[in-house]
Amino acid sequence: MTGRTLRLRRRKLVPGRKGQPKVVALGGGMGLSASLTALRRITGDLTAVVTVADDGGSSGRLRDELDVLPPGDLRKALAALCGDDQWGRTWAQVVQHRFTGEGDLKGHAVGNLLIVALWEQLGDHVAALDLVGKLLGAHGRVLPMSAVPLELQAEVRGHDPDRPDELSTVRGQATVALTPGEVQRVRLVPSDPPAVPEAVSAVLDADWVVVGPGSWFSSVIPHLLVPELLQALCETKARKVLSLNLAPQPGETDGFSPQRHLEVLARHAPKLAFDVVLADQDAVPDAEGLRREAAELLGGAVELAAVAAPDGSPRHDPELLAAAYDRIFRMHGRIGPWR
Repeated sequence: MTGRTLRLRRRKLVPGRKGQPKVVALGGGMGLSASLTALRRITGDLTAVVTVADDGGSSGRLRDELDVLPPGDLRKALAALCGDDQWGRTWAQVVQHRFTGEGDLKGHAVGNLLIVALWEQLGDHVAALDLVGKLLGAHGRVLPMSAVPLELQAEVRGHDPDRPDELSTVRGQATVALTPGEVQRVRLVPSDPPAVPEAVSAVLDADWVVVGPGSWFSSVIPHLLVPELLQALCETKARKVLSLNLAPQPGETDGFSPQRHLEVLARHAPKLAFDVVLADQDAVPDAEGLRREAAELLGGAVELAAVAAPDGSPRHDPELLAAAYDRIFRMHGRIGPWR
């Protein structure tokens, strides 16, 4: 798809207009931001469901000091939904801005403070995020996957390099993300956190659900550990896309093949099926092996596309990823009122 074709299509797809899919994207961090930046180019009916297990940096400090949800991944999702006009670019920069200096504000992101302030003012996570979205002119809605702060715990083999075969429990998303060992399985504390009802409703009402890309153990799989959210993902009539990363993540998934990513996900949610697995064509050394695993483990087909930034940096190109999603939505069947 050419850039001109995509620009023309964008002008036709305006919020609230018929003829576009209802899309829900699940994840966290920069992976979800990449997906949202692409998806807002092809639909005006977009909802992000964001993990809330972060315990590092500004988010971790606010979580510890004020007993609130970690706002960082929610902020990143809102920034990704800002438009490409001057208003959107300005507000995206403002909410992402981090204070410098040596005082108490050092390292805090403006958007984190804004979100937490509105939570305290309104006493409602969803209403506050909706209000921030209106202020930013966000092209979509951002929801937390749960209304309670969560702790991520992982079973890691070789977390202590001196004991490479020993299994140990590693606590905290920031620690899990940087472990030198091999993550075997993750779990949430509490083990049965309540899902945000609006997030469950969005999944059940969607035409397409996109899971990933992102940190596999700390941003993608945690959604599958929230019982109500997993049930909604299994029951929804929406078609589902699993979007793979461009490369293994140092710490979490060092040495993982694309097939290994599927195996890990299926281990955590064995009943969850996907219609399509999307991967960058240059990041899959064994395409037939990936197709075989996708069919056997997830019941889905594989779509290979050029979605990486042309400059060789390890990031998704928004235009190319948007074109890949658009092609998948059109080729793999439409359901619901937008057919």
